[in-house]
Amino acid sequence: MTQGRILVVDDEPQIRRVLRTTLSAQGYEVIDARTGEEALLAIRDQRFDLVLLDMNMPGMGGLAACREIRSGSEAAIIMLTVRNTEQDKVTALDAGADDYITKPFGMPELLARIRAALRRMPTAAGPASENQVIDLDGIQIDLAGRRVRRAGVESRLTPKEFDLLHYLIANANSALPHTKLLQAVWGPDYGDQVEYLRVFVNQLRKKIEPDPAKPRYLLTEPWVGYRFHLPS
Repeated sequence: MTQGRILVVDDEPQIRRVLRTTLSAQGYEVIDARTGEEALLAIRDQRFDLVLLDMNMPGMGGLAACREIRSGSEAAIIMLTVRNTEQDKVTALDAGADDYITKPFGMPELLARIRAALRRMPTAAGPASENQVIDLDGIQIDLAGRRVRRAGVESRLTPKEFDLLHYLIANANSALPHTKLLQAVWGPDYGDQVEYLRVFVNQLRKKIEPDPAKPRYLLTEPWVGYRFHLPS
């Protein structure tokens, strides 16, 4: 049984070949593409669980390809890049990536990142878990169905965005430290990537808050982390 279907997008033939060989040996089904344009064509025709996407490619760049993929696919996206500044990471996450890895990377690290991107957080126990649909002044959050609706219109969340939202709701009205959130949603190897949370929380606020600039539900706990305010 396949571990999942992965699309490798990189303009360097050697990298595509190494990734295809390594990932296939781990039980993944692997398709590769040389450009962002090829990747979009592949995604239109096939379903993928994860996309490994080089940020720096000729033609359509990785960021533009990431935005296009994210607009129509729930596949996990890991960006591959030679740049490693915090702003580069934030830019990649803002474009819709779930994670980010810097070249050159070791295969054990990449495989761990892939497992983290594909993992789905178990349903967390907590007072809010008893109510499978949370209604927040015109915003319905269906925990079991993994759907969010605003005024009856579905607001599309990526799988990782929903995992983060679900965990916050399951632990509603509690201040959750950055490290705890990262390890609960991304996995035990995470903890220092505070910029991941900042980007994902901002994206969630745009999707569930009446006024994202003045959040009522997804609150920042200064120097600690975040708290979901669930009115009684």
